[in-house]
Amino acid sequence: MIGIIAAMDVEMERLRARMEGAREETVSGVRFVRGRLEGREVVTAVCGIGKVFAALCAQTMILRYAPECVICTGVAGTLTDRLSIGSIAVSSCVVQHDMDTTALGDPPGMISGLNLVALPADEGLSRRLIASAKALGLNTLLGPIASGDQFIASAARKQEIVRQFGAIACEMEGAAIGQVCFVNGTPFCVLRAISDSADGSSHMDYPQFVSLAAERSVALLCAFARGDGE
Repeated sequence: MIGIIAAMDVEMERLRARMEGAREETVSGVRFVRGRLEGREVVTAVCGIGKVFAALCAQTMILRYAPECVICTGVAGTLTDRLSIGSIAVSSCVVQHDMDTTALGDPPGMISGLNLVALPADEGLSRRLIASAKALGLNTLLGPIASGDQFIASAARKQEIVRQFGAIACEMEGAAIGQVCFVNGTPFCVLRAISDSADGSSHMDYPQFVSLAAERSVALLCAFARGDGE
């Protein structure tokens, strides 16, 4: 079974429309919908915005359904001119750009207890997602994806996240899901369609292009479930 988590309904509703035999239950306030996607058993959830909701959802999904892997999907802001609107960012690792204990001598983003900054995504899962994206002709880039409880709109803040972490995209949930998966030993990957441009104009681009970006994510997940590109 594949676990798929998105932050918002707009990022999930198209995917659920493609599922067969859907059945649902609510656990810990999260609505989980199970079914088959392109012949593969999946469980899906909309976690809500931010790292706490994302972690709650991921932990509940793992304990309740024991998925073989978890994919965090949806949209993200780009941090590089190599990813334009509708392009696909795939995580090599995830970082929390707002985790800051530097006053104690730690590096930016270090997760206390794990003593890591970057949590590695599953290489095989990332590779298969990239292959599926290429089969669809989508522009794709592999690299670190940064998460934090902030909507990053300014060019200056984007540049700082790139400088500190080398990230290619930023959003608000993936690294929290990655941390939960890492602790539980569940393979994970973050898959994000880009909904803005790299010039700091996310406040204008996001409402206009989020629907297009979500459509790209759904197409890629369906291709992945079919095994396209393998």
